[in-house]
Amino acid sequence: MRGAGFATLFFCVALMSAPAAQAQVLRFEDLDGWQEDDQRQALDAFRATCSQLRDAEWAPLCRLAADAGQSRTSARQFFELFFRPVIVGDPPALFTGYYEPELRGSLTRTPRFAYPLYRKPPELVEGEQWHPRSAIEGGLLRGRGLELVWLEDPVEAYFLQVQGSGRIKLPDGQVLRVAYAAKNGQPYRSIGQELLNRGGHTISDVSAQDIKAWVRANPTAGRDLLNTNPSFVFFRKLPDLPPDYGPIGAMGRSITTLRSVAIDPDFTPLGAPVWIERDGRAPLRRLMIAQDTGGAIRGPQRADIFYGTGFDAGETAGRVKDGGRMVLLLPIDRAYALMPDG
Repeated sequence: MRGAGFATLFFCVALMSAPAAQAQVLRFEDLDGWQEDDQRQALDAFRATCSQLRDAEWAPLCRLAADAGQSRTSARQFFELFFRPVIVGDPPALFTGYYEPELRGSLTRTPRFAYPLYRKPPELVEGEQWHPRSAIEGGLLRGRGLELVWLEDPVEAYFLQVQGSGRIKLPDGQVLRVAYAAKNGQPYRSIGQELLNRGGHTISDVSAQDIKAWVRANPTAGRDLLNTNPSFVFFRKLPDLPPDYGPIGAMGRSITTLRSVAIDPDFTPLGAPVWIERDGRAPLRRLMIAQDTGGAIRGPQRADIFYGTGFDAGETAGRVKDGGRMVLLLPIDRAYALMPDG
């Protein structure tokens, strides 16, 4: 589970407010680029979280996935034999991107590393509303020993909450993996939308990179801008996560670069394959697995694509705001049950 994702920096309008979306069953021939994709990585990602799927209809598919061959043809045939493509809701979709930041930090406060990530306070009850960001940043938790690690940049500390996980390189060269632990129950408010509301900016000015630059150039106004979002994320350490594994998603397993996607679980079952047709300057046609969620991912045609770890991944993810089409791959019986006369 993540914080809110880059999606929350922009408009983030839910396409539908309740899980009563219309569904349309397609053929695999209707999927743009299906034959050109190599579905082997998607099959590996599907296997990684298949054991977390509790509905009885998934169990035989998980067994079949474990026995599926390793060739490109075998992977494609597995999905074509046991699933049907289904459009839920009305395209166009809204696709954004997220990533795992790599930052520098310290386990102790120093003049350089002065901005904390906090552990979950013991009195906080997940799902209940707690103190807003402005109170926490104003010193509410100071002196309680809840600091997990100290960072050198308050802007990056904020954006790490947006991403919900990260890698912190310590002065001795060790790397600390951190992940979402809880949030304060306050509603998320988009700071990108807030900049637009104030005037002087256009939609092209509110990528993640543009917002970071503006906040750094305007420290006082920038701090006030960040505090217009009352939502706040707390973290936990991941001491046993191997360095070559991705961050932990909402299903409790590592997610995979460009094969994992965050979705709205009211419309898309966690663990289900999702065919992505993302348009824009760099179109993407790829099978992914719904293995994560995010605070701003709302609606049946809404997804946040995981772009990997580090600076380059962040540069790419921060500029993704594209339309297109999102298609679920559902077990055959469930797919047809979604039809009005199913």
